[in-house]
Amino acid sequence: MPEKAQFWLFYGVFEDMGKFSGEGFFRRLAGKVPDMDAEMKRRVIMTITGVSISGVSVGLFSASGMGFDPFQVFAHGTWAEFDTISGHPFSYGVYYMFLSLIMFIAVAAVNRKLMGLGTLFNLFLVGYIADFSGFVCRQLFPEPGLVKRLILLFSGIVIMCLSSALYYVADLGVSVYDAVALTITEKERKVSFRWCRIACDLVCVLIGFHFGAAVGLGTIVTAFFMGPLIDVFRRTVAEPMLYGKGAAADRVLKRQAA
Repeated sequence: MPEKAQFWLFYGVFEDMGKFSGEGFFRRLAGKVPDMDAEMKRRVIMTITGVSISGVSVGLFSASGMGFDPFQVFAHGTWAEFDTISGHPFSYGVYYMFLSLIMFIAVAAVNRKLMGLGTLFNLFLVGYIADFSGFVCRQLFPEPGLVKRLILLFSGIVIMCLSSALYYVADLGVSVYDAVALTITEKERKVSFRWCRIACDLVCVLIGFHFGAAVGLGTIVTAFFMGPLIDVFRRTVAEPMLYGKGAAADRVLKRQAA
């Protein structure tokens, strides 16, 4: 993306944040980015928004103390172990970036087509945003009781499902963890994506739990029950933002008729 386009993109985000109104926010903001067609502008903005709020959801999971999604269990567990071994503590944001970078290089070597703008945003933004949002939550709720922990947890789940819907529909590259299961499925066609993803999730949870990461209700819900809520956000929020309400409804009818 040209430097001029990048400047106007981020300028538009901050200028219009106070006027958020669902679909209209993305369409107004897309008009501020030159050198791109309107749909691509919305895809870029949806990708940035989706990846950013996914970092917020990780911070909420952390503050709840009731478990992370499977990959975050792996990342938090290995982060704690790395800090112990190295003797030089890193923030989670720094560790997540390097972990994702290693996975990015490995996946890109065999399946570069899955990499894109969304992959890079995920790599560089999620860890730092998770650090900051977790810090804010702990300042606001230093010793949350069970009810507040459940509110934090389910707020994180809802935000994570919304974020997933936004950057899946935007289709500008997947996260490095999503790319692992997709690549294995493409290379080993006898293995379905569903079972491959379940196996990857299980391995991540076992490794993370071995190193002391929190496993709990949040882990179970994100591993087995996020799909339907992501689909709701895809149909009611993400597709209308990208295509407009009428076009999104037509796409739903076509899928149902197929």
